[in-house]
Amino acid sequence: MNTHARRSRGFTLIELLVVLAIIATLLTVAVPSYFGSMDNAKETALRKDLSVMRDAIDQYHADKGKYPANLDELVSARYLRSIPPDPITGATDQWAVETASSGAGAEATTGVRDVKSGAPGNGKDGSAYGTW
Repeated sequence: MNTHARRSRGFTLIELLVVLAIIATLLTVAVPSYFGSMDNAKETALRKDLSVMRDAIDQYHADKGKYPANLDELVSARYLRSIPPDPITGATDQWAVETASSGAGAEATTGVRDVKSGAPGNGKDGSAYGTW
């Protein structure tokens, strides 16, 4: 009777291996889906951030008749609360700005006309992040 009581207290090595095999199989299915959804979320956030910053640039230009000198000017003029970090790189200083000239002669000024991601690589659709 003593040997029967000792056997029922724990799991056998085979039972543990079966459980580990089941967990490993579930992980091989779940982990790629998780990372794929993370990439989709970053790309969606990037598109939204670009849209918000472009709207702020357009509003600034419509109100003041000129483009902002840099992205920080949008924050100081309260068109943006803060410069969002690029979701792909995680940095706020990686935005690539496209400048435009306005005026002529001594009154010529340049400013930020458009903003794009400075992240290397391509999105799921195959286009480079810098072209969005």
